[in-house]
Amino acid sequence: MVLGELVRLRALAPSDAESLWRWNNDPDVVRWMDAYYDQHLESVRKRLEAREPNSYADTLYGIEARKDGALVGLVRLRDARPESGCAELDLYIGEKDRWGHGYASDALRTMCRYGFDSMRLHKISLAVVTENHAAHHVYRKAGFVEEGRLRQSFHRDGRWYDQFTMGMLEGELR
Repeated sequence: MVLGELVRLRALAPSDAESLWRWNNDPDVVRWMDAYYDQHLESVRKRLEAREPNSYADTLYGIEARKDGALVGLVRLRDARPESGCAELDLYIGEKDRWGHGYASDALRTMCRYGFDSMRLHKISLAVVTENHAAHHVYRKAGFVEEGRLRQSFHRDGRWYDQFTMGMLEGELR
């Protein structure tokens, strides 16, 4: 378990399947996420049961609100390699009534601190759709900088969108 000011990051359990299934079937939540293929609730539960334990290469945590213990989202460091000291970050808050209350910012900072301090990463990268202004703001506020632009790399609702590639080096976390 990893503690932030507002959040507690913890391993996911099969009992979290209903929340994940609900979030992944909410068009507002998945609006700017990579394609998600519909699954039955039982399939999500089985996937969580079969999931390998967290490792250096792939660390996935549930974001739990410290004030009431509710699971509110997910954060992940993936594709980490000790040879390069780099990893990719994914983050989302699935509970819409928790949007705008600082959970994403705290989870982001907490996971980055974990990556830099415990995993000894040198760089954390991510991609964000240019139209996802709220996420872009959270990332910049934490210290991520734009490193490039992927033209028309995200498709949603019959339209192509650009994505920013963003990165943060060890020591740049705010």
